[in-house]
Amino acid sequence: MAERFQDRAEAGRVLAGRLAEFANRPEVLVLALPRGGVPVGFEVARALNAPLDVFLVRKLGVPGREELAMGAIATGGVRLLNDEVVRALGIPDEVVDAVAASERAVLERRERLFHGHRPAPEVRGRTVILVDDGLATGTTMRGAVVELRRRGPGRLVVAVPVASSSAREEFLEEVDQVVCARTPEPFHAVGRWYDDFTQITDDEVRHLLERAADARGPAALDQ
Repeated sequence: MAERFQDRAEAGRVLAGRLAEFANRPEVLVLALPRGGVPVGFEVARALNAPLDVFLVRKLGVPGREELAMGAIATGGVRLLNDEVVRALGIPDEVVDAVAASERAVLERRERLFHGHRPAPEVRGRTVILVDDGLATGTTMRGAVVELRRRGPGRLVVAVPVASSSAREEFLEEVDQVVCARTPEPFHAVGRWYDDFTQITDDEVRHLLERAADARGPAALDQ
């Protein structure tokens, strides 16, 4: 069996080692998916000497089976549906719309909480490293990829400590590069590969963003 990570911080340090080619490059921007991706992204950004920000995505869970994703929404308005799940379970449009509206409200609240009045970082022409704590089906990450592609990054890299081999292979066709520290089989779930997979709070996300900005100086949040 593959070795487990102690926690997300250790996973971020391991992942950063696989991303060394991006260190000290001014065009690099690390975007983490809240909330679990932020401790990973913090370590990656620190090791690469790159700015850190968040990119907000919300999974659209099947009512009553919320762990099963029927799609995702992302900052900027993109909505991505898993048509196979929607068709197989016979989920009507009005149910999808209701779940999406509920998750949109959460996304907008967190946007205000994490960004305040600060504009989202410019990604056009930059090398964007999109970080999460793992990829199982990749539904939420895919929502982020679709929206970011619309914004014209020069290069889009998906980076995770652990992923299922199937998710990793799928993303190889969707982004410029996929960096994954481990692809254990059988995979089962992201949390299985962490000793400590405690849920990250909004306050912890804000604290890590502030620490990352402080480490880079007053101009960091405007990059």
